[in-house]
Amino acid sequence: MRRAPYIFSLTLTALLVSGVTGAQPAETAKANPPAVVQNTPAPKANVAARDPFFWLGEINKATAVINTDAGLLEPAMGARLAAGVARVIEDGNQPGAKRPSTVITFEPLLIKAAGQDITLLHAGRSSQDMHATYRSAILRDKLLELADQLNITATTLVDLAAEHADTVVPNYTNGVAAQPNSYGHYLLGHAAALDRDAQRIREAYARIDRSPMGTTVLNGTSWPLDRERMAKYLGFTALVENAYDASQISSMDQPVEVGAIVTSIALHTGNFIEDVMTQYAQSRPWILLQEGGGNTYVSSAMPQKRNPGLLNNTRSDASTAVTLAMGPVWQTHNITPGMSDPKDVKQNAAMVDSAIASLKRWDRVMKALVVNRERALEELNSDWTASQEVADVLMRQYKLPFRVGHHVASEIVDYARANNVLPLDFPYDQARRIYAEAVKGTDYPAELPMSEAEFRATLDPVAIVRNRRTVGGPQPEEMQRMLKEAKSRLADQAGWIQSRRAHIDQSLAQLDSDFAKLAANAPSH
Repeated sequence: MRRAPYIFSLTLTALLVSGVTGAQPAETAKANPPAVVQNTPAPKANVAARDPFFWLGEINKATAVINTDAGLLEPAMGARLAAGVARVIEDGNQPGAKRPSTVITFEPLLIKAAGQDITLLHAGRSSQDMHATYRSAILRDKLLELADQLNITATTLVDLAAEHADTVVPNYTNGVAAQPNSYGHYLLGHAAALDRDAQRIREAYARIDRSPMGTTVLNGTSWPLDRERMAKYLGFTALVENAYDASQISSMDQPVEVGAIVTSIALHTGNFIEDVMTQYAQSRPWILLQEGGGNTYVSSAMPQKRNPGLLNNTRSDASTAVTLAMGPVWQTHNITPGMSDPKDVKQNAAMVDSAIASLKRWDRVMKALVVNRERALEELNSDWTASQEVADVLMRQYKLPFRVGHHVASEIVDYARANNVLPLDFPYDQARRIYAEAVKGTDYPAELPMSEAEFRATLDPVAIVRNRRTVGGPQPEEMQRMLKEAKSRLADQAGWIQSRRAHIDQSLAQLDSDFAKLAANAPSH
């Protein structure tokens, strides 16, 4: 058992090498394994991605401005050092340039640009708090990417629910047809699950959106650093208060918490996919993928088969996400605080990307679904999924104990199945006989109190769904209320994502402006 983390790390590496999006073998062969090096190529565009190099640059920019304003650096020195920082960032943003991702590989570039004096910026800093800061910033950005795709997929789900608000289909429990329901109501159930995932993202974001900068290694520094201003420049809304917690504990917690969110999303994805997948085992399904367009493919040997490739790939994506989400747990298990095992930026980014990939494919699945309303209703009327309503009506309208009514309904189903009788064709006289036998020797009415018309209506799946009265049920008025609220929550989530991104962008823009003013005072060469 002691070797399990090592074994898992090999599995994790293999998954990262093979890709995290459920690629087919041909696609996998083209995937580039992640390079385990400190330097990564810059993007082709001149605008740098928010990678470790970017954030190390931002931290150095903010340090130069804050420490100069605080009097920890002489103004002339601060300006000269700022010019050196600007030169390193500009060089790293060139196409094909190296972009160091650690303090010890970034600092030599600073020294080359501005001499040893530039290490005055390192007063009261450590690679511990600097790395913890950029990891939080990068994970924060990844959470917003995940939230964005989650909202896109959830919007498709809610829109589909609105389209099928009055589509009556079988729902299943224990893999067996259980009761009729609105397909839109079923979809809103899945939307509610994704809304909880959105809540988890917002809650985790609030904990990750805290700046560790200024805590140094684990107990702060004798330098009077302005941690609050540093946090504002980097777009954080709060501080990690305890200096030991900052880089020793919270930075290990973060990927584990995000992994839990990824797991939840992946499980919700897989649950939905498997429910659709079971239809492909039927000879006459009521829900399928639209053929072609990458949704299905023809079997190489059996001409009649249309294999649901999109479902398979989406399920595979979800399974990959669950696998990667376990990585931080294993890597955090049984190590001392502060170790780097679970903190790898690339692995944690790949973990989040795997959830985004599964959500994207799930979105494709929903847009490719073809629901046959007539076939769904036919399936309902070919089985006894409405039988509970008989017991409910006998209790609600005629005060018969539920267990007695349940026995009557069960006997009706047994007779029907033994004699191959469908619900809509069940003889009313047989219902009366079964009822009379069930209540014989009791004080309950000897005659079935339901008229034949009422008995027939009780077995109508459409009427059952329409006549529900429970808050949160599938009846039309409740469907409209829940659809309205679901759309409102999606709009609120979109607004939250936009506001968080705007806050970060505005903070960094302010830093750019203040840094540019400082660097402009540097002596020209």
